[in-house]
This record gives sequence, C-alpha cells and structure tokens, in this order.
Amino acid sequence: MPRQSIPSTTLLAQVRKYFGLEQRELAGLLGVTAAQVGHIEAGRRTLTSKVLLRLNPLAALLPPEAPAPLSETELAATVAPPAAGPLEARLDYCRHHAGRLRRQLRTYTTRANYAHRWQQALPTLLAAIPEADFTNLPPASDLEALHAWNAARTTRARLHQLATELTPAETAEWHLLRLRAEALETEAAALAELLAVAAG
Repeated sequence: MPRQSIPSTTLLAQVRKYFGLEQRELAGLLGVTAAQVGHIEAGRRTLTSKVLLRLNPLAALLPPEAPAPLSETELAATVAPPAAGPLEARLDYCRHHAGRLRRQLRTYTTRANYAHRWQQALPTLLAAIPEADFTNLPPASDLEALHAWNAARTTRARLHQLATELTPAETAEWHLLRLRAEALETEAAALAELLAVAAG
C-alpha cells in the first residue's frame, strides 16, 4: 500500500498554495526547475539566498493566519462584472422553458380542480338519480323504463368519472413539472437581478 504524502509546510509550499500555483509555475517565477521546487517543498533541499530573494515579495503578502476562502457571494463582489450576452441567453431559455412547463402543468391543475368540484357536488347529484340495480332490471318490453334505467346508469358512471382525481403517476408528473418550473423561474429571477447589477 503506497504511503500517503504529508502536505508540506515550507514557506515555498505556503506561497504556492496561497496563490494557487503549480510547482512548475512557481519555479518559472523563481528561475528554478519544477524539480527543485519539489525538492525544497519535500525538505530534501534548502532555499538558496538567490531563490529566497525572489520568493520574499510573494511571502510578504502571506497573511499571518490562513484566511478562510471567500464565499461565492463575497467572491462575486470582487470579480469583474459579467458579460451580458450569456446571461441574457440563459434568461431567455429559463423563461421560455418555465412558460412551457407551466402550460403543461395547467392541464393537470385544471383537471384536479374540476375533479375536486365534482367530488363536492357528487353526493347531491347521485341522490337525485336512481341507482341502477342489476338485480331488478325493467322488462325488455318496457322500453321507456329500460331507457330510463340505462340513462341513470350512464349518468352515474359519468359523474364518477368526472369526480376522479389524478392518478398517482399523473400526480408525480404534476409535481415534477411544478418543481422544474419553479427552479427555472428562480434562476430567471436571479439572472435578471444579476443583469440589472451588471448594467449599473
């Protein structure tokens, strides 16, 4: 099993890590090879006075204690203003797709609302329609009674159908559409705010 390397605490390593440099990049600034930087960081070689003179200006900028990294919000305040083009393109995308998802969502929402209304009306409506009793069918010769029995059975079935809620699969689809639309709308609002800040 390979040994785990121990992070170097040498001044050279601290400077390199603070400024986010590769060994070869720091070597280029100091006028030495990357291998030499590696040896110094590992403690196999010591800093020469020539290398130390070149390192001192960077080392002087090291804080007394390692600073906590800036948060994304803090960092955003320090970077250059963003180019508007990519943000506007993404904003258009978010708004367009959020609108499409909302239209799809509206179909399920409308159905669920109507089903809820029918459920509330169902007891009253069913009470006014005689139950279709299959054990007591009107005789085939009594066409009027047979027609009334069939109409009542069909009406009751239709009322139950109108009062049917969304299936579990449709409810899952409804929630997925809603969450995706909300995510895009939240992103669009953040993009619009960022563009307003960038515009000054």
